[in-house]
Amino acid sequence: MRALVINCSPVRTGATAEIGRIVSEELAGRYEVKFVCIDDYAFSFCKGCRRCHVTAECVRQDDVDILMKEFELADVIVCVSPSYWADVPGQFKAFIDRCTPWCNTHEPHKTIPSGKKGYAIALRTGPNIAECNRIIGTIEHFYGHLEVECCGGLGLTSVEYKENVEPRTQEIKEFCAKI
Repeated sequence: MRALVINCSPVRTGATAEIGRIVSEELAGRYEVKFVCIDDYAFSFCKGCRRCHVTAECVRQDDVDILMKEFELADVIVCVSPSYWADVPGQFKAFIDRCTPWCNTHEPHKTIPSGKKGYAIALRTGPNIAECNRIIGTIEHFYGHLEVECCGGLGLTSVEYKENVEPRTQEIKEFCAKI
């Protein structure tokens, strides 16, 4: 069984990356884990041309197919996202937009193998859990269009720096035990 853990932040050494590292370590006993950062991949913005609605292929050629191959190989997908103005970072949103060829709202469309389970972890610097829930909702909406089963989310408030993660480690581990 394989797990894909995605740091949805372009920051490779911050709080989001630290949470992704903890998740990866916790899952390593049960899964073969691949931990990636959204910034490991280069992709362009969606042009909105809708060509993929006709061909199931994007007119742009970049790393979206490479990351989607990781989705295909994984049995479990965990997206860890910080809040950028109350939603996922632009880099991750650009990736989501570019996944339209896999979106189940039009035919033809590409597919990934069925039976995948998706989890979301959201963090923000302030105390408002509603913002975390909004981010989890964005990730779950994305999973839904890929036909990945949404299986749980964790919101972490008051986490700005890597140092703020350590007091929340047990909470993260308890969430991972459910994956």
